[in-house]
Amino acid sequence: MLTMLGADTVWPLYGAGEGSFTLDDADAAPDMAVVTAVQRPVLLGFLPARPNGRAMLVLGGGGYTALMAGREGVQVARWLNGLGYRAYVLIHRFPNAANGPSASLDDAIEAMRMIRAGGATGVGVVGLSSGGHLGACLAAAYPEEWGAATGPGFYRPDVMVIGYGPISTNANGRQIIADKPPLPPAEKQAMYDRLQPDAQLLPGPPPVFIVYSGNDPVVPVENAFRLHRAWGEAGGSAELHVFGDAPHGFALDAVGKPVSLWPQLCEAWLRQVGFL
Repeated sequence: MLTMLGADTVWPLYGAGEGSFTLDDADAAPDMAVVTAVQRPVLLGFLPARPNGRAMLVLGGGGYTALMAGREGVQVARWLNGLGYRAYVLIHRFPNAANGPSASLDDAIEAMRMIRAGGATGVGVVGLSSGGHLGACLAAAYPEEWGAATGPGFYRPDVMVIGYGPISTNANGRQIIADKPPLPPAEKQAMYDRLQPDAQLLPGPPPVFIVYSGNDPVVPVENAFRLHRAWGEAGGSAELHVFGDAPHGFALDAVGKPVSLWPQLCEAWLRQVGFL
């Protein structure tokens, strides 16, 4: 598995043996890897040449049925390494019949616990696409009916970067796209119905940098406005950037488009909020 996508450290979640996942193309370069199934979740660590003492959890997208572990994981981790952060790419389970609707969030919470236990002076989150939804859930209330979770003061990030995530428009009754059918499998739709972070945000959320495309055909930009509004209403600081013309999943490789400047804007914001 290309030495776990070139990671410097490999931390299986829950201490259940080695991490195990399936790639769409086992010969693809780590920065282009696509995970299609996760047997045992794992946290892949990428270490900077000049550490700044802080860490970032990276949550890639893939619609909770795959994971863009390369473009929205490894590539993002290497960018963060260049800024001095220890970066950890989470290969999490998907919501399905085998795992139930809570698996992805449970894995993200455990990942935050492990990173904090590793001694970082602060832990942030970068989440893109479905990873943006998952990241936002770390600042929201955990569903009581799903059981007990580690206290939110422990797993909530210190700063957050959320890009083009389907925050709540996939939830029943809150869709923007008319007559949108339920998303398969049933557990995935159940997760979106129950996890609507803009409606469930806990008071005093951490500073957040939000970046979206104004003409995204997959994730309506209304998600960005909902999240930005909710952050302010909860007493948090939010910086919002909406680029008028950018594809869904622009990540770090939208060369030649104005949206390619977002990492520089994000770096300046991280300095402004005192996390860099």
